[in-house]
Amino acid sequence: MDLLSYNWVVLLITLFGTMFLIGELLVNMRGLLGLLGLGFITIYFSSYLTFDMFVMMMVVYLFGLILIIIDGKVVNDGTLATIGVAVMIIAVSLTAPNWIAGMYSVIGVLIGGAASLLFLKVFKRRDMWTKITLVDQLSAEMGYNSMKESYAGLVGLTGKALTDMRPSGTIKIGEEEYSALSNGKWIYKNEQVKVMAVDGTKILVKKHN
Repeated sequence: MDLLSYNWVVLLITLFGTMFLIGELLVNMRGLLGLLGLGFITIYFSSYLTFDMFVMMMVVYLFGLILIIIDGKVVNDGTLATIGVAVMIIAVSLTAPNWIAGMYSVIGVLIGGAASLLFLKVFKRRDMWTKITLVDQLSAEMGYNSMKESYAGLVGLTGKALTDMRPSGTIKIGEEEYSALSNGKWIYKNEQVKVMAVDGTKILVKKHN
C-alpha cells in the first residue's frame, strides 16, 4: 500500500513542508530549511498529480509563499501573508485525492505555519521581519534620545483602538490619538488596548481584557 494512502502521513508531509519553507522565510538558515521544505512539498504534489498539474499546483503553492515574502519586505501589515497562507491551503486541498486527505493536508499547513515560529527561538531572525516588531531597542544607553517624555509616560495606560490593527493602527488614550503597533496579533476597532512598551516614538500595545 502506498504510504501516502495513510492520512496521517499526508498531514506530516504538508506540516513539515510548510514548516520548513516558512521557517526559511523567518530565519537565516542559508537555504537549508527551504530545500527540506521543497522536498516534502514536492513529494506531496508529485504523489497525486500528473506532471502538468504538478507544475501548476507547485506554482500556486509557491505563489502563496511569494505573497508572504512581499508582506515581510514591503507591506508589513499581515494582509498579503494571510492571503498567501490561504493560497497554500487551496493548493494542497485541491491536490488531495479525497476530502479526508484534503482536510488533513489543510491541518498540516496550518500546524506547519504555526510551528515555523519555533525557529525564531533558536535561529537568527531575518531582517525583513524587523519592521513589524520592536526588535531593536532604541535606548538612551545606545545613544538614542528620540523618545518623547509624553510617550514614555504611556506605558501601562489603557485606551481603545480607533482602527483595526494588523498590526499597525491608531489608538486613543484619553483625548489623544497615537499610531501604534500590536504585539503580533490583530486587534479590531473599538477593542481595549494596553501600552506595553515605547520604542522611540513607536508604541507597542496588546489587547486588554
